[in-house]
Amino acid sequence: MNQLPRSEGFSATASELVVRDRSPFRSKAQIFAVSFAALFLELMVIRWVPSIIALIAYYANLMLLSSFLGLGAGALCRRSKWQLFDWFPAFVAGALGSFLLCRGIVVGMASSEMRFHVGDLALLNAVVLVWIFAANALMFVPLGQKLGELFESMPPLSAYGWDLAGGLCGTLAFGLFSVAFFSPVVGIAIVAMIHFAVAQRRLPSSLAVFLGLIVLLGMSGLRGEIWSPYHHVTVSRIETPLLVERAPPAGLQTMRNPPIYRVKVNQFSYHYDGSFDVGRYDSHHRDADFVATMANQYRLPYELGIPHSRVLVVGAGGGADVAMGLAMGAREIDAVEIDPVIVDLSRRFNADAPYSDPRVKVHVDDARAFFTRARPGYDLVAFGFLDSQALFSSMGNVRLDGYVYTVESLRAAFRLVSDQGALVLSFYVPVDWLGPKLSRMLTEATGREPTIYTHDRQTIFVVPKLPTQQLPYAVGAFNRARLLTEARPDVSTDDWPYLYLQRRSIPADYLLAIGSLLAFSAVTLALLRGRGTARSDFHFGLLGMGFLLIETKGISDCTLFFGATWFVTMAVIVGVLLMVMAANLVATHLRSFAFWLYVPLFLGLALLAVVPREYVLGLTFAGRLLWTLVLVPMPVFFAGLIFSTTFRSAEFPARAFGSNLIGAMIGGFCEYLAMWTGNHRLMLIIAAAYCGSLLVMIASRRSSASPAAATA
Repeated sequence: MNQLPRSEGFSATASELVVRDRSPFRSKAQIFAVSFAALFLELMVIRWVPSIIALIAYYANLMLLSSFLGLGAGALCRRSKWQLFDWFPAFVAGALGSFLLCRGIVVGMASSEMRFHVGDLALLNAVVLVWIFAANALMFVPLGQKLGELFESMPPLSAYGWDLAGGLCGTLAFGLFSVAFFSPVVGIAIVAMIHFAVAQRRLPSSLAVFLGLIVLLGMSGLRGEIWSPYHHVTVSRIETPLLVERAPPAGLQTMRNPPIYRVKVNQFSYHYDGSFDVGRYDSHHRDADFVATMANQYRLPYELGIPHSRVLVVGAGGGADVAMGLAMGAREIDAVEIDPVIVDLSRRFNADAPYSDPRVKVHVDDARAFFTRARPGYDLVAFGFLDSQALFSSMGNVRLDGYVYTVESLRAAFRLVSDQGALVLSFYVPVDWLGPKLSRMLTEATGREPTIYTHDRQTIFVVPKLPTQQLPYAVGAFNRARLLTEARPDVSTDDWPYLYLQRRSIPADYLLAIGSLLAFSAVTLALLRGRGTARSDFHFGLLGMGFLLIETKGISDCTLFFGATWFVTMAVIVGVLLMVMAANLVATHLRSFAFWLYVPLFLGLALLAVVPREYVLGLTFAGRLLWTLVLVPMPVFFAGLIFSTTFRSAEFPARAFGSNLIGAMIGGFCEYLAMWTGNHRLMLIIAAAYCGSLLVMIASRRSSASPAAATA
């Protein structure tokens, strides 16, 4: 057997394993329940906090990483005299109270990144940002400590298996909960019930704290708020912005002067639901001028002298582009919108009811994914205002529309345009460099420079399929323009899907947040490392780092292959957890760790590095599915085997588990390097992490062989 010396933290004696095997079923049930609660609470916080603190919408993945920090730190202090799990309600109250106190803090604008609804990047923003992440990390420390205690009461592989099972079920349960009926009140109630089922002391004060939290969260919510799979959504009339509407008036589709509704996402304006038919409003009506302005914008693509019988609208939102297309004579419109709640709200609150017209076919889908299935021959492919209010996954830093606004995506959309048609892209451009960046991307994607119309920073790019197509110099209030900037922004590609970054760099506020968390982590580890740092700590930390980067890159790639929908992200996470569980099960039948396990791991990584994603994108749906289900998870499986076979021999399982979580957090920080290097080069960091793990194992083997050689 490949035994490693106790001094390095890798081996456990047979007698210790026998004692651990006598652990009752209660320990297994507890580790399942605590892991379930940890994943469920982690995902709930990531879902809820950006809806009340706009500052966090662009940093949601750092909430995940701070959760890892808290769990890892808790596992490392599993032998502390303080039994923190009994005081878990107080930790939750402190964190959630901090979040509510920071409600209304807006995000600051970085010089190299464009963000919506922002203020100046002030010191207050930075302090609040760091405090939120610290409070979130502290909330998970009691859960991590409880997991650490339970890990040392059971055989390591059994404990790890129950931990994975709890995490998997927590992920699935939250996925169903988030889509079917999301509520932070219900979520905290679920976590509270799990706490009381596991806690050794059921303190009356704990019950009072949880009840107080439930009441506070209930009072902090808005009547009529809606949780979509992606957003927190509210609807109000433009004349009464603080009054949330729950239902439209009767006869909305036929009334004179119908109301205009503002749909808000995470408390900020997203789009308008209403009729932009100026003929439905009296000239003296309060909304008449607003309707005329909006109609001018949405009418422009149809007044360019380009055919528009068959139209594709991506980012259809409330349906204003669709309604104008119908009014201008379109016979067939495909409307693509990723959020089903947005479509449902339009059906209820839009007085023109465009999605109820038989000429319109609604596709609730990711726009990029739709391009791969669409039938070419559209007279007009119109990009509406797609979402950029949130990240598509808590595992990465790419926004929800990241893979729609890339050169490759625009090229795919242009292929769908008929010989007499055009591609039209509308965008609000609040910073000087974004317009030229979009223009460069369109030029590279289509082979011709777009014609640009602007009015009050509303910018519309037009690329006819025929280069000789003559376009008017003005359409209503919009006039032709040339967008100039001294800086030359980098174009967004599938490897670097960052439309809102001016150049390949990591904005200063991200670096501040990451640096603060790293400093906090370093202090935490220095205080909790106990008997010093063993080689095994580095081994398990490097495995955690590599694993999270593989998972993050897998989600990014699969989003490109199948779309940035919530289902795709959830499926990838569940698939990765199942693969790790399978590796843990196989590890129980292996006698010990073997170095040959690194060979298929590195071969799998090499395959993913060498095969370009463009090749996979060109495969049929079945081919892409096979690639995703078999080849992408292969490194995860063998990395899981390495972890499980070495974890089984860990002298201090809780410490190894904590080191693994801290390593995963560091891997999450490394993912931000993609803002600079691009996604594909993350493979180098993944390979380096596993090479480091291999070197640690080789060094440990040599140190264990040295005493034997000396004795001989």
